[in-house]
Amino acid sequence: MAFAVTSSSSSTAISGSSFPRSSASPDPKVPQIGSVRFADRHATVNLSRRRCAVKPVNAEPKRNDSIVPLAATIAAPEISEKIEAEDFEQLAKELDNASSLEIMDKALEKFGNDIAIAFSGAEDVALIEYAKLTGRPFRVFSLDTGRLNPETYRFFNEVEKHYGIRMEYMFPDAVEVQALVRSKGLFSFYEDGHQECCRVRKVRPLRRALKGLHAWITGQRKDQSPGTRSEVPVVQVDPVFEGLDGGIGSLVKWNPVANVDGKDMWNFLRAMNVPVNTLHSQGYVSIGCEPCTRPVLPGQHEREGRWWWEDAKAKECGLHKGNLKQDSAAQLNGNGNGASHANGTATQSDIFNSQSLVTLSRTGIENLARLENRKEPWLVVLYAPWCHFCQAVEESYVELAEKLAGSGVKVAKFRADGEQKEYAKTELQLGSFPTILFFPKHSSKPIKYASEKRDVDSLMAFINALR
Repeated sequence: MAFAVTSSSSSTAISGSSFPRSSASPDPKVPQIGSVRFADRHATVNLSRRRCAVKPVNAEPKRNDSIVPLAATIAAPEISEKIEAEDFEQLAKELDNASSLEIMDKALEKFGNDIAIAFSGAEDVALIEYAKLTGRPFRVFSLDTGRLNPETYRFFNEVEKHYGIRMEYMFPDAVEVQALVRSKGLFSFYEDGHQECCRVRKVRPLRRALKGLHAWITGQRKDQSPGTRSEVPVVQVDPVFEGLDGGIGSLVKWNPVANVDGKDMWNFLRAMNVPVNTLHSQGYVSIGCEPCTRPVLPGQHEREGRWWWEDAKAKECGLHKGNLKQDSAAQLNGNGNGASHANGTATQSDIFNSQSLVTLSRTGIENLARLENRKEPWLVVLYAPWCHFCQAVEESYVELAEKLAGSGVKVAKFRADGEQKEYAKTELQLGSFPTILFFPKHSSKPIKYASEKRDVDSLMAFINALR
């Protein structure tokens, strides 16, 4: 992924290793990319120590207009000078009373060119200011959903000029947006919840961006949403998204302003005289897409202006869905995991939805497991729609199914939670969600996919080795 990089000592745009370099400038040293791997429940991650040696250039780098980040497609350099594995849960405790500036400095020091600030166009411009104050190079990216307020687009431009940077904008897939709008209209989220639209316009572009990084920096604060963000740590292993190395646990998430009060945030912005979105002066506090954001009244909480027609206790679009507790997620109304019936029971809206996928019933998977001479091999995911890890692998699995359509390999899903869980554990090797099984053509016993890497290429290599 190509990102903007700035230095506090100059307002001139400078180029990271993903940008083409000016022929007149000296070659910057390319930093070594660390290895981040999930180790255990305490979130221990291996890193390599490296210093960022990005040098300024006098010419503005060429814009990379591809919606696919370059960092997600290039091969990583060899790893050198490894340091001991680090416990980010312990680091979060050590930094809990640290200043936002100290936390930002620690994040940029540890990850250098492999970390980027996620900028939403709201008050998290403070993150860019903190990054500038550290004196270290930094990267910034933002998600352009195509439905932002005009004021937000003007604000993006103002921030770029103020800091002398070029942000890298991630866009939703045009085909997915077209399919959603054609089938359900422009404002379907008012009727069936915002999760589907957010998944297409925000979550999937974010997932593409993060696959080019080892860490990212967000503007989450504990006081933004008591129902979902009250326990946000200053640093954590991301529970949902994957980083450059692939697999759950391969990405570190920094929240430098997690412990900052909203009033103190605004005092800081005023003191530093930084640009702010003009929507704030019109009563907007938390700013998202235009159809889903409105001003709040005096005394209302800032998140009440987001998706105001939905459950006030669960105001997350999916970018930070790891904040949601499992029991809350199971009863979430319109936020991607379920809707409550009048009798108080909860149902989950399904995932892995594609015409290229076969939905197996209990009888169907029992029959498949009994067959000894199948006409075609099968790939089956055992999942639960409320599971964050299942949601994280959804895009890769659906893409894989579409690639394998007509290839002679059937791709299917089997919902294995609830009353089906015991059967799946005893008969289908279910250990945790998601579990992916390959049923070979001439064998009755399914083969379990054991790797934590669940990207399309890794899954395809698994299938090709067995079919």
